[in-house]
Amino acid sequence: MAPSTSPIILAEGLSKTYRVAAKDPGLAGTLRHFVQRRYNDVAAVRDVSFQIQPGEMVGFLGPNGAGKTTTLKMLTGLIHPSAGKALVAGYTPHRRQANFLRRITLVMGQKQQLLWDLPALDSLRVNAAVYGIDDAESHRRIHALAEMLDMGNELKRPLRKLSLGQRMKAELLAALLHRPEVLFLDEPTLGLDVNAQARVRSFLADYNQRFGATVLLTSHYMADITALCPRVLLIHEGRLFHDGSLEALTQRLAPCREVRLELAEPWPLDSLRAYGEVESCEGMVVRLLIRRDALTAAVSQLLADLPVRDLEVRDPPIEELIGRLFVQGTLS
Repeated sequence: MAPSTSPIILAEGLSKTYRVAAKDPGLAGTLRHFVQRRYNDVAAVRDVSFQIQPGEMVGFLGPNGAGKTTTLKMLTGLIHPSAGKALVAGYTPHRRQANFLRRITLVMGQKQQLLWDLPALDSLRVNAAVYGIDDAESHRRIHALAEMLDMGNELKRPLRKLSLGQRMKAELLAALLHRPEVLFLDEPTLGLDVNAQARVRSFLADYNQRFGATVLLTSHYMADITALCPRVLLIHEGRLFHDGSLEALTQRLAPCREVRLELAEPWPLDSLRAYGEVESCEGMVVRLLIRRDALTAAVSQLLADLPVRDLEVRDPPIEELIGRLFVQGTLS
């Protein structure tokens, strides 16, 4: 999809500061706090700016407490920013206008909107009525989304009888019943097993392709981000410190690739160092780090010179790279 000149999500200098009571522990602290209250200002989000074009799928990454959920809540109008400007689909989120709410959705992996003791289908019909969707159209939409999510009779069972993965899929269906243009997804695969995570990722990619929806996704599972989001925003202690391609970020963080060799016979360690940095050598299994710009020539030479039984080339785990980045909180 060709990018529009007009962003569908715009954040300019977005900030949120909370006033938090400062109370000493114990009874004496409680009594002092009762007589004379003290407060501290805590900055959850600081001067965050970015733009997202219609149809983009963007990952929003940061450690716990970095400001991801607070930013999403400001963009969906749940909380008012302390400073800065936000526009989503042309609307100011905190005004919570009806037309704005029809064009967005927010899914939080640790929250639920469906009623616990009712079949999911009953709650979906209530949602359809709230959005003014007639019975025939709601039936078509529920059927289409259930087919995309691979849900059958689960919708007719009480929500409490469903597995966590089935409940998450039902929550996604409820959140997308009104066909929103903008999806804010906060940990949508939290707690799901590997198969359920893969199904949710496949569904989100399919939904994006079918309806051209814009997605801003937070997740602690890097598989979600690498599968869905070509672009990532990185936030640390409330400040955005990277906005760009995930692939370019990976290459910048890891200028080398890892080559794992299984040799037919032991080989002198000094000879192996001629091809790259020896990360480990255990018996006949060797792991080398080789710069990306020299990789093709080095692998060709390895295959020509050594008794290679098996060879694998891979990037260092993205989770480790991003984890180290959050510890330092900067790309520099």
